[in-house]
Formats: sequence, C-alpha cells, structure tokens
Amino acid sequence: MKNVDAAKEKFGKLIFSELERIEDIKEQQEFIDFKKLDRIIIGIAPGDGIGPIIIKQARRVLNLLLKDAIRSGRVELREIEGLTIENRSAKMQSVPDDVLAEIKKCHVILKGPSTTPRATDPWPNLRSANATLRKELDLFANVRPVCIPEKGIDWTFYRENIEGAYIWGNKGIHVNDDLDIDFVVETSFGSERIARAAFEFAKNNGKTNVTVVTKANIVKLTDGNFISACKKVSKDYPGITLEERFVDATAAKLADPEFNQGLQVFVLPNLYGDIITDIAAELQGGLGTAGSANIGTRYAVFEAIHGSAPFLMSHNRGEYADPSSILRATAMLLSYIGYKKQSEKLTKALNICGIEERKIVITSLRKDASTEEYGDYVIETIEKLGDI
Repeated sequence: MKNVDAAKEKFGKLIFSELERIEDIKEQQEFIDFKKLDRIIIGIAPGDGIGPIIIKQARRVLNLLLKDAIRSGRVELREIEGLTIENRSAKMQSVPDDVLAEIKKCHVILKGPSTTPRATDPWPNLRSANATLRKELDLFANVRPVCIPEKGIDWTFYRENIEGAYIWGNKGIHVNDDLDIDFVVETSFGSERIARAAFEFAKNNGKTNVTVVTKANIVKLTDGNFISACKKVSKDYPGITLEERFVDATAAKLADPEFNQGLQVFVLPNLYGDIITDIAAELQGGLGTAGSANIGTRYAVFEAIHGSAPFLMSHNRGEYADPSSILRATAMLLSYIGYKKQSEKLTKALNICGIEERKIVITSLRKDASTEEYGDYVIETIEKLGDI
C-alpha cells in the first residue's frame, strides 16, 4: 500500500501542475508581427551528432540569402551554445537554464538534432530537449509540409506539440516491479487551438479539406475529445470539410492514391503526428528531405525532422550527412519571418538539386557527395537562379 500511496501523491502533483499550465497558456499573446520589428534575432543551435555539420550549411545559406539584411542590422544570426548532450548531462537538465535564457532572447531558432538518451545509453535519463523546448516556449504546433508533385501530393501536417503521450514522457509512475504507468494528456484548449491553426492554414492557402487522425474507436476519452474539438472548430470554417481517419489505417495506406485522394491538411495528436509525418517524409524521399517548424505565439523553432545520426557518427560518416532537411527547415524559417522571396529561391534550389537535376547525389555513403559538397551545389544553384 505504501507504493500505491506514493503513486497517488505523485499523480496528484502532476494533475495540479497541468491545471496551472492550462491557465498559463490561456493568457497567450498575439503572434509576433515581424514586419513591425526593427531587428529580428535568429538563434542557431547546432545540437548533437551530425547537427553542427548540417547546421554549417544552413548558416552559409542564411548568410547568402540575408546578406543585405544582416549587413544593415535588420537580421542577426546569433550562436546558441550549450544545447549538447554533454552539457545537458553535466547540468542534469534537458535544456539548461542558461541556455534557455539565451534562446528566449531570440525570435526564432534554427536547431540541429538533439540526442535523447535511451535506457542503454551512457547518459542520464533526461527528457527530450525538443519536448522541453516545446513546453517551455509553448510551441503548440508542429508543422511539416510534404510535397510530391508527380503523385499529386501536397500535404501539410499540423501535429499538436506539447500534450498527448509526450508531455509527461519522463514522469511515468513506477508503482512496483509489476506495474508501471504512463499518461496521455488532452485539454480542450490545446486541442482547439491546434485545430484552429490547421483550419486557418487551410483557409489562407485555398485548401478545402482538413483530416483529423486518431484512434478514437479505442482511446475513447482523449482521442474522442480531440475529434470533438476539431468538429467544434470546423463550424467556423464553412467550405472546408472535416474528415476522420484512424491512425493505423492512415499509416498502412498513406501512399495509396485511392485512400489519400483529396487529402490536403492533417491535424493529429502528438504521438500519431510524430509517426505519420515520418512515414510521409519517407514517401517524399526520406527523413533527410523534410523540414519541420514548431510554432507558438512568441517563439518558433525550425529543425530537421531526423535525429543526430549516431550510426553515421560512429562509422565516421558524419561529414556525409544529407543537409536537405535542415535546409528545408531554413526555407520555412525565412518564410515565417517575412522573407518569402528568399524562401522560394531556397526551395526552388533544393528541388533542382534533390529532385530535378541531381547533378551530384548525397546518400551518406563515402562514394557520393559530402555534406560540404552538397552545400556548395545548393549555393551555386541559388546564385544561378538570380531573382525569381
């Protein structure tokens, strides 16, 4: 009974902390209008593993595309140090306080992948740095576009980013050797605002379909409430249809033209969104080909959707990592802060280099292009495009 009482006490504290969080996020600010800012600060956090290698190419691209804005002081590229597994472990914090303070001085962050320790790793059992940043900065929307023109696919995924199965990812309760419990968190406010973000995107971009993906036939309460929130929000958007799909069927049939016909914008709880967007990225050409945005009202973080690639690093192939994903994220960042022409130019260059022309190929194998060589190729292509 002693173990059960301790579990009850811990669960009670978690509930009260979550109720406090809900009240805090209800007081959210309006989104930043970057046109009104005299100076935009872009923080650059290289991260772990291949992070510094691929971030180097993104930094080169930003310096090229924003050279006039940087020269005039309108834009600043600011290095964020300390978001490494070594520093995080030494301080026993998923995101050390001093690093978080520096991040909060920026408007947007371009972030390399971070290592999240597994049970068998030599590092302490720290919570994911990404999950921590999403919660601390209230980055409630994870946005991932996937475009495969030859298959008629132009999808945008809105994944709820700070609730679901991940919000208490390291706060499960070990009752005894026979029983462990983890949690799924859903709030009406959180579900409604991610649904509204998805519908707003659809409205502003001429889309006529939003699809909500859950397992509500089995996970009755949290997934059921997520669907109810989407249905409530959909009433404010006449002309945009809301469809429902189950996550297992979506994972199995996402590439099936009959199944995905007419699908445009997806809205998903956290865990399902993580899985489905990785599958969608594979259809596009792999995790290395897709970027990701994590957006809140005050801050936004842009990153590659893959991890720190310990396999490549352990096999001395980090210098052959594909930087396409972080460069796609860079294009999303440029558009977000109001530099749409520069974003379009980078996107066009990436399509030429990775899909259309493919003068050199990067596969992470030594026989093919290195990260630096591929970065050179992208920059040369940008320079050839001129004004578009």
